[in-house]
Amino acid sequence: MRPARRALLLLPLAGPAARAQPRAALPEPVPAPGVVALPGGGWRLLFAREEERPSPEQRLTLMEIGNILAAYTQGRVTLWAEVALGEDVSEARRLSLRRALAVREALVLGGLPETRVDLRPLGRTEARQDVVDILPPGAARP
Repeated sequence: MRPARRALLLLPLAGPAARAQPRAALPEPVPAPGVVALPGGGWRLLFAREEERPSPEQRLTLMEIGNILAAYTQGRVTLWAEVALGEDVSEARRLSLRRALAVREALVLGGLPETRVDLRPLGRTEARQDVVDILPPGAARP
């Protein structure tokens, strides 16, 4: 008796043309004060000068953004956190990290896996902004 032959199905790999497809627009979350859409994709969360955590309204919007990112994207989401506070570089960096962690927490509560979120706590930058930018895969930072 001869062994049965097995067919091997080879599928082509996605080439550069397939990866260069434009990213579909993500649904917009319910707007909240201090959460704005970025022109290149993603969102910007505005913080009051010394606040460490988003407001309750912002937190609900962040949870909705986490749900959108979990359902409509693959790959890593990057959080860029900046502060405008003072001259102490160490304190500014710690504050930007606390803000990024608070934003990540809300995104995770919305359904985005924690392992898909990269944090970039920049501390005080030349722009002197109190913001956290939420950038989905493929979005460019303004």
